[in-house]
Amino acid sequence: MARRKRTKSSSSLAEDVVGPIDDASLAEETQRRYLNYALSVITSRALPDVRDGLKPVQRRILYTMLNELRLRHDVKYRKSAAIVGDVMGKFHPHGDSAIYDALVRLAQEFTMQAPLVDGRGNFGSPDGDAAAAMRYTEARLTKLSEELLVELGKRTVSFRPNYDGTRFEPVVLPARFPNLLVNGSQGIAVGMATSIPPHNLGEVISACLAMIDDPDLDTRNILKHVKGPDFPTGGQLVCSRAELARVYESGHGSLRLRGAWKKEPRRGGGFDLIIHSIPYTVERRAVVEKIADVIRSKKLPAVQDVRDESTEECRIVCELKKDTEFDLVMAYLYKHTPLATNVSVNLTCLVPTDNPEISAPERVSLFRTLRHFLDFRMEVVTKRLQFDLQKLEERIHILEGLVVIFEFLDEAIRIIRKSDGKKDAAQKLMRRFELDELQVEAILELRLYKLAKLEILLIRQELQDKEKQAGKIRALLKSDSGRWKLIRSELNELKAEFARPRRTKIVANVQEPDYDAQAYIVDEDAMVLISVQGWLKRQQRIRDLATTRVREGDRVMEVVAGSTKSSVALFSSAGICYVQRLVDIPQTSGYGVPVQTLLKMGDGERIVAMTSFDARFLNVPEPSDETQEPEEPLALVVTALGKSLRFSLRNHREPSTKSGRRFCRLKSGDEVIYCGVSQPGTTVAVATAGGRALLCSIDEVAVLGGPGQGVTLIRLQDEDRVVAARLLAARDDALVVKRLNGSDYPISKRKYETVSRGGKGHALFKRGSVERPVEAEVVLPEFPAEEN
Repeated sequence: MARRKRTKSSSSLAEDVVGPIDDASLAEETQRRYLNYALSVITSRALPDVRDGLKPVQRRILYTMLNELRLRHDVKYRKSAAIVGDVMGKFHPHGDSAIYDALVRLAQEFTMQAPLVDGRGNFGSPDGDAAAAMRYTEARLTKLSEELLVELGKRTVSFRPNYDGTRFEPVVLPARFPNLLVNGSQGIAVGMATSIPPHNLGEVISACLAMIDDPDLDTRNILKHVKGPDFPTGGQLVCSRAELARVYESGHGSLRLRGAWKKEPRRGGGFDLIIHSIPYTVERRAVVEKIADVIRSKKLPAVQDVRDESTEECRIVCELKKDTEFDLVMAYLYKHTPLATNVSVNLTCLVPTDNPEISAPERVSLFRTLRHFLDFRMEVVTKRLQFDLQKLEERIHILEGLVVIFEFLDEAIRIIRKSDGKKDAAQKLMRRFELDELQVEAILELRLYKLAKLEILLIRQELQDKEKQAGKIRALLKSDSGRWKLIRSELNELKAEFARPRRTKIVANVQEPDYDAQAYIVDEDAMVLISVQGWLKRQQRIRDLATTRVREGDRVMEVVAGSTKSSVALFSSAGICYVQRLVDIPQTSGYGVPVQTLLKMGDGERIVAMTSFDARFLNVPEPSDETQEPEEPLALVVTALGKSLRFSLRNHREPSTKSGRRFCRLKSGDEVIYCGVSQPGTTVAVATAGGRALLCSIDEVAVLGGPGQGVTLIRLQDEDRVVAARLLAARDDALVVKRLNGSDYPISKRKYETVSRGGKGHALFKRGSVERPVEAEVVLPEFPAEEN
């Protein structure tokens, strides 16, 4: 009998590979790992630090450029690829594209209020062009960015190990100006985001100086210095002082930013409209393309042409017709192009905690932002002074030893000559002159020429100067007001050297003309056609339906006419009315466009009827305030489950959104099969698939003030459905249906009696059933003759 071979279980094999296996809750483990990921994104990637205003990748780029590559503002440029490689290999273990994108942003003058990297080569453009590859561009630090780094060598900030423990990197840079507000920041973390607009450096420093004088200065008084965001692309910020105060006090809100324009005389007479600034982060190319779309669609006839003449400065030229009102044109462009946008403000950043290596996310106000910076500045200056004092005391200590030796120079030389070596000489000198190792080391390393009489005078002068400097630093360290005075003087120096005039203008009260969309539409007659398959188009004239292009297997369902300033109503099988302006329906001689591209329709929803709201064909006045009852004109609705209702078209007079307005609420499995304008004295005729028909007076159908299910028009038997409906005005009018055998069957008032609604109706024939309504001939509308 063969022996069974013993094999290890899967669990024991796993233990051999990865060690002991512990049971864990999937929910708890998922939560723990997600929180670790969220914390990593928040603290190590997405949010800037309130003290230096930098994200980790930006901080590592600047630190690498100074500490590793020595790329100061006055040295030769280095390839961006070399910078990215050093950053990635030593400090930032992420993709090179992420590092290069951050480097590019730091160098873009149209993105940063005060660029921190001096780039040479193609670093992108306001048109949306991407930067060249990193192997083609070069970079170095700007002079201003060195103000973020200059105090690093004086133990002013904490350092921590890099990702592999081979080097140390600063937790934060010892910034000498509030970079968070000056250059702003954008970022999306997990469960939070930041959106800090850039500000004017001179204004922010002025606010810091005011807060040094008055530490309890509130936000409204700070806004006397910080006027608001200052974007590198200029523009106009449309907001009041109260709106700015609310945003900066809460740390979040929204501000409206728009492009700036001017009139410029045109050769040959007239004026051109010149757009000389666009909103922040908006691509110039997108603005030009959008204006061009407006011109092509003839929605703004006053604008004849647009061209981009921008160089380093923005200059978009719009050619206007003579006697055009510029304010009206700009009102339209602000509404329909990216020339006006809302700027989100969210002052969420990392603030310091008791642990110097850990920061916590917090949404701060403008006051708290500046307070954090000033407190950090006091901390940095204090540590810098302590470092300078330590170095001065070390030098003073050595100079004191040199002075002692010079007083007994001959004896010291004899001791050294009789010594057996450096170590023996050092011990003898320390015993004889009561010196320590540092002093004796300096004496033994002294060059012979330093023994000259003139040199001792220089050493004594240096000692005197160093003691004076040390005394001043000790006085500063004992006096908070003295250090604040020093901080004030340093901020004033930065302001004098780097402050620039404000670019974004704050506009508190804007007197704009009321926007009237109708004023920009060319008033001309047109026809709108919709097919059975839902293809919609506008044409100036349709003379023969036989020549109108439709897709294979499709046919024209309805044609309406009206002015381009009027609207057209589309009624759907889901009980929704979509009202569109004629001018918004694409004009084409082709098939048109699927109606679903213009409207937000549901699955299986289709258009069952269309009506023009041009007053020449159907006058739909505004709803009257005098009565709450539905007013004429009314529309009749018939559903597949035999329900019917009437509703007022006045509630649908104005153009709707893409989602439309509901006029009927349907039961599950029901749909609208007919919708027509109701006329007094008419009769509604319906036919069912089971071969029954009912005719009743229109007056028996209830008029609803809002969307509802309506009343029962015909009582259906099991599985039966209404397949056709029509309004009959005269005795000869008929609802014609198609039988399954292919023959047509007319239903008219002459043939069938008009009865009350709610019944089973008349049996049309003993055998057979109704397949569908016969397609009525589409009649082209005729425009009324103009009155003389």
